Amino acid sequence: MESNVTHYNNLTPAEPLDKKTLNKMALRSMNLQASFNYERMQAAGWLYCILPGLEKIHADNEDDLKISMAHNLEFFNTHPFLVTFVMGIILSLEQQKADIDTIRAVRVAAMGPLGGIGDAIFWFTLVPITAGITSNMAINGSILGPILFLLIFNIVQFGMRFFLMHWSYNLGTKAIELLTSNAKEFTRAASMLGVFIVGALTSNYGGTTVNIEIANGDSPIVIQDILDGVLPKMIPLALTLLLFFLMKKKGWKPVQCILLLLIIGLVGAFVGIF
Repeated sequence: MESNVTHYNNLTPAEPLDKKTLNKMALRSMNLQASFNYERMQAAGWLYCILPGLEKIHADNEDDLKISMAHNLEFFNTHPFLVTFVMGIILSLEQQKADIDTIRAVRVAAMGPLGGIGDAIFWFTLVPITAGITSNMAINGSILGPILFLLIFNIVQFGMRFFLMHWSYNLGTKAIELLTSNAKEFTRAASMLGVFIVGALTSNYGGTTVNIEIANGDSPIVIQDILDGVLPKMIPLALTLLLFFLMKKKGWKPVQCILLLLIIGLVGAFVGIF
């Protein structure tokens, strides 16, 4: 339930937060989804993340701290790796003792675009590219494959957490304007790169072939050779497009798609198609 309080009792700006506190909150951001629920999503985790900063900002007024904790327990949901961007902005507003409605509005405005941007950066770009490179190493028997994947992924996501925490806090409210003005273009560019990478991975690692031959004297007709002549890797492409259609248009879940591929593979192998 939202509080009816619109401003803090003490409107004197607090002292800027030190780097140690900012780093502590950046580390706490890993617990953002620890108490995830379907009523307020990440709200409890969000409050836990920024609590050290709020305690320092409102150290001289316990009532203001309670008010701040109350409105920071309202609905919140954003990308877990980019949450420190919002944390920095909100803490900057809290430090200036801004109007509570303004803080609430900025928090809501920032969390939406970051969800799309975070997905574009991590799930559609970083993970496919990194996994594509390192999985090839693992397939070839190199133990460096999974180790390198974990190193690259975690270096990037930890680096983003700490960098955005300090950058957005120092930038303050200007950060939200920068985010919203470029969010659409950035998300589109990163998504296009991600789609390109998925296409390349499908062509490079799609190994599904049709094991059908038609008797023709001493030179049987190999159906796979015909398909490759029309379009190499046609079967992997068709399966990829089928899964995309089922997830995008029919609302299938990833687990359902995995089960479908398993059934197709087992049945196809049993009857001799694959």
